[in-house]
Amino acid sequence: MQTSGQALTSQWKLLRSMGVTAGMDDYERRKLIIFNQLNCISMIAGLLLVLAGLFSEQHLPPLTWYVALAPLVICTLVLWLNHECQYRYARLVYFGLYPLVTCIVYLGRVDVGVGLFFLLYVITGVFFLQRMVSLVFSFLWSCSCYVLAVVVPREYFFKLSEISYWIFAFNHILALGFIFYALYLIKQEHLRYQFNLMMKSRELHQQNKAITKQKREIVEKAALLEQQTRELTELNQLKAKLFSVIAHDLKTPMYGLRNLFLNMQQTKLSAREIKEMIPGITNEMNYVTSLMENLLLWARTQMKHASVQPEMLDLHQMIGETITLLKLQAKNKKIWLEAKLETPVYCYADREMISMVLRNLLSNAIKFTPAHGTIWVSATENQSNVEISVQDTGVGMTTEMIGQLFGDHYYTTRGTNSETGTGLGLKLCKDFLEKNGGSLSVNSNPGIGSTFSVMLPRYESELKEAIA
Repeated sequence: MQTSGQALTSQWKLLRSMGVTAGMDDYERRKLIIFNQLNCISMIAGLLLVLAGLFSEQHLPPLTWYVALAPLVICTLVLWLNHECQYRYARLVYFGLYPLVTCIVYLGRVDVGVGLFFLLYVITGVFFLQRMVSLVFSFLWSCSCYVLAVVVPREYFFKLSEISYWIFAFNHILALGFIFYALYLIKQEHLRYQFNLMMKSRELHQQNKAITKQKREIVEKAALLEQQTRELTELNQLKAKLFSVIAHDLKTPMYGLRNLFLNMQQTKLSAREIKEMIPGITNEMNYVTSLMENLLLWARTQMKHASVQPEMLDLHQMIGETITLLKLQAKNKKIWLEAKLETPVYCYADREMISMVLRNLLSNAIKFTPAHGTIWVSATENQSNVEISVQDTGVGMTTEMIGQLFGDHYYTTRGTNSETGTGLGLKLCKDFLEKNGGSLSVNSNPGIGSTFSVMLPRYESELKEAIA
């Protein structure tokens, strides 16, 4: 069972929350609770005035009882209107009737010492009335009633201070108490409102940080997805080209070699006939060997965990090994290969990739250089880079042809001895050089020859800087 104190507390909470609904804005809900509190305390004060008048030995005029009973009646009406959710009419009754009742008492030439309450009506009106029209009307109405009641001079036939000074003093103390309590509640509400704003601002700041982080992650993922899409598109194009190469270009020389052996098996070919067929087969097999090396090296670089493994390379040794490897191919076309390296030259790159680049560039030079031509391979050191040049006296290229070498499509032409190609080698060279922080450029003139220039970093620091 509830104690009397718990019962009073429960009733107090019930009166304070009169008219509060679930869908009401939090700020409006708190203002309504404060408004109900003021009305409840006004009812209690009015009841105390009535009791004081009943126990007073002095005869009080009817207007005095009118003032004492007014808070009970007005506050009861206001609380009932709030309970019925008629908030606008409740404020109209409070800020309209209180000044009017007080003014009527003073106009009846009765001074009961409640003039300070006009200040209370002005202060509470500023806080509780939202619409500017209502606020201005309430202010003018309270000021008008105050001027008529207190400022305009008149002779009072009844002064409460002369009849019952302690009730007169109680009215002033009560008015000051109401003003202080109203200001205190308004201040508390303002502090609470500021605190809520600060908390909401902090929450919004945290949410904005989270949203900014999510946006940054989305942008990064979008960029990564775009890059992966671009890489997948390039890989799909290359895959389609590789299937075409495997299905067509590899098949032709294999069939040629098979037919040679079938003819040797089924028919009696003379040594001269066999010797006449061997150069064509040799050219085809050179092409197949070069293509297979390119395909295998490309496949290794496309593996998930494959990475560039740079080291210090002796270009004098690597160029010599490449020339030795392709010397027979050049000899068959009566082409002279010459290395122009006066001093040892070093670079910092992946050995297998650079070896593949040298083989492709030198093989292409042999392919497009006619008989009795010359090919020079040189390497020079600059301040931070090494330049490798492969120069030939071949057929050369136009500006349009140079532009097609590294375009979106695979560009290839037949060599001076009708050698075939896929256009894959130069693209792989460019890709491998970029992975090693290098570059590939071409300078060519039709009928004069071509020069392919490779730029590579000399040291590890230059490689990291180039890749970054």
